Amino acid sequence: MRHCWVSIGSNQDRERCIRGSVHALRERFGGLILSSVYESAAVGVAGEPYFNLVAGFGTTESVSRLLATLRSIEDSFGRVRGTEKFSSRTLDLDLLTYGGLTGSFDGYKLPRDDILRYAFVLCPLAEIAGDEIHPCVARSYRQLWEAFDREAQQLVPVAFDFGDCDHHPPPAALADR
Repeated sequence: MRHCWVSIGSNQDRERCIRGSVHALRERFGGLILSSVYESAAVGVAGEPYFNLVAGFGTTESVSRLLATLRSIEDSFGRVRGTEKFSSRTLDLDLLTYGGLTGSFDGYKLPRDDILRYAFVLCPLAEIAGDEIHPCVARSYRQLWEAFDREAQQLVPVAFDFGDCDHHPPPAALADR
């Protein structure tokens, strides 16, 4: 079984889409580890702010099958494809890591570059997987977050009720550090 981290984001009907995607992931993969939810401005496009979080789970699915599963969940929430990379969307599920695999799998690069690029990905990942080592840069996600320039990408922790999902809130909001 491989442990995966998936970034979840939405800026259209955010609460329904986030809650629904977490439910769909839990139905498919069982128990989830969930970060806190953070609100961030849309990046690269004018649009409503996003809610973002990271979910972790174990799977025996191949990378290609897991990517198909994530796309199917996005589609079930009305995700429109073929638009610009940076655009408003109901749901965005991005596979960040798949165990310690590195490289290109069916044209999908692991680990995802967004981990090192965006606060809304790195902060929640550092919150729930802070001691894990990024397989390409050999630093923990906590170390990467501590060194991240947060001025350009502001995050605001959001009180969010996940219902009966496994949620492990941080001892203190990482966005404030």
